[in-house]
Amino acid sequence: MPDQSASSPTARTAFGQGFLKDCWWFAALSQDLKTGALQRYVILGEPVLLGRDLDGRAYGIRDICPHRAAPLSAGEMIRDPKTRACVVQCPYHGWTFDTAGTCTSVPSLTSDQTMDVSKVKVRNYAVREQQGIVWIYITADVRRPAEPDHEPPTLPGVVGGAPIIVESMDFDSHIDHAVVGLMDPAHGPYVHQQWWWRSSKKQLEKMKAFAPTEFGFAMVRHAPSKNSRAYRILGGAPATEITFRLPGIRYEHIQIGSQQVLGLTCLTPIDEKKTRITQIFWSDHGLFRLIAPIFRHGARAFLKQDGDMVNLQNEGLKYDPSLLWIDDADTQAKWYQQLKREWMASRAEKRPFVNPVNPATLKWTS
Repeated sequence: MPDQSASSPTARTAFGQGFLKDCWWFAALSQDLKTGALQRYVILGEPVLLGRDLDGRAYGIRDICPHRAAPLSAGEMIRDPKTRACVVQCPYHGWTFDTAGTCTSVPSLTSDQTMDVSKVKVRNYAVREQQGIVWIYITADVRRPAEPDHEPPTLPGVVGGAPIIVESMDFDSHIDHAVVGLMDPAHGPYVHQQWWWRSSKKQLEKMKAFAPTEFGFAMVRHAPSKNSRAYRILGGAPATEITFRLPGIRYEHIQIGSQQVLGLTCLTPIDEKKTRITQIFWSDHGLFRLIAPIFRHGARAFLKQDGDMVNLQNEGLKYDPSLLWIDDADTQAKWYQQLKREWMASRAEKRPFVNPVNPATLKWTS
């Protein structure tokens, strides 16, 4: 029977509203941050200055000077003439802040004016740089220290050096709708009709096993569907595992003998109505690297097709309709809702996260 739980008042309050906090969000690739450059991002509706100091360390602080609200990213990074520490200098009045967000100087002060400038703070964000990815931790309480209570994920299959393919696009969608679209197994033959992928005229019944994982769930390792031509191009006997992890990370790890392909999709909210989708691929598979230009074109086409469907969906969503979700094709979407609610509840109740997903086998046609 169709499951209408998504249309209940409780479910609708949790879905399509707000963002998960106290967790790691994808911010950028390491290669995006240049030494000494100040780069402005908007993440979860917050202006963030992401940069790499003059010694090469990544950092993140709020991109608003507390003096007159000028974006600090419009300034420059310099070395403090006394301490030689790396500081960000505001373009408006020259106030400087270290990469932890503490003010280090106010140039307009005269020698006889006493002011403890170190009491002036800009919000800082914990940043981790690993596997060529920069993750940012955004807390729910702006007054709380930024130190996280868990670490960002370590991904399998980050092999072959730098990413081979990177594609990014902004969708006019709240992240919840973007996530549900990302994990939807039934839309592919209709939205993504590619000669090298699959056709709506050739659909098969699928049955896949799922298991809970850290902060999410995985479609456990299996042979790819027979009507997905792209896998066959890789040769051998590919085995793939697809994992979703809060707050908005999906990755597909493919093994072909000793060689690997990792396709990572990260969803980062810009604000309530816009979500950035970033797709990244690594591989040490020689053929994958050879066909990467063709595959890049396909990845870009996929993103555009999804974006077009989001825009079409928005025509209906603006009327705030109830959504009718069914078993089993929409079960992953329902799991996402359960995971999100449990994350918020565990934080509010100050207790460990308990994964609500149980092992299951799901069936659908696509």
